[in-house]
Amino acid sequence: MWTIAGEGRGSLVGMCGRFTLNSTGAALASDFDLAEVVEFEPRFNIAPTQPIAVVRMNPDRQRECEWLRWGLIPHWSKDPSGGFAPINARSETAAEKPTFRNALARRRCLIPTSGFYEWQAQPGGGPKQPFLFRMGEASLFALAGLHERWRGKGGEIIESATILTTEANATLAPVHARMPVILSKEDHARWLDPEQRDAGQVADLMVPCPDDWLEAIAVGTQVNNPRFDDPACIAPLA
Repeated sequence: MWTIAGEGRGSLVGMCGRFTLNSTGAALASDFDLAEVVEFEPRFNIAPTQPIAVVRMNPDRQRECEWLRWGLIPHWSKDPSGGFAPINARSETAAEKPTFRNALARRRCLIPTSGFYEWQAQPGGGPKQPFLFRMGEASLFALAGLHERWRGKGGEIIESATILTTEANATLAPVHARMPVILSKEDHARWLDPEQRDAGQVADLMVPCPDDWLEAIAVGTQVNNPRFDDPACIAPLA
């Protein structure tokens, strides 16, 4: 694990713009209390517009895992290809924004991950250094998310999701001013509870996680290319 020095901030792709899910379906089902195991191939460089795993409550009040497009398309959007599909939502203003307001009240979800990336600006303007932030080499954890369903005039349906962000904690601040909202396992049920329709009832969850939850791992620049998706993305630099 590297020590992160300096105060350079910024990101190659925005916050939070890339993450991993290098786990198994069995581990995901166990950690997130899913009703069924969903098998999938490990991912090491998940990028916007790609399918992401989303854990949500189904009509039977059971947790299900579905694959939704990363980049939220508002239900009122006239054209889903118009380019407006935010991958992040600022938790401080989500309750006020038409794009996120209803989803925050009624369609909250968990986005499982093994870690997420951020890029640190370097002195002199050189290439940014990517860092992987994770809880442990084999640990899964949950990012707070929102999901939406867009239905076209012809009946076509696109389900999509976005990741909520908050101000960075002390671990992340040297790299970026923002970080994803990370939920403890004890808070999963309250975040998913469909009866909690007042955003104020979950506002206390949308805060930076404790500083000691995450470790920062400097990784190679292969992760800069979204087409590169294999274990080398998460390999620590010497």
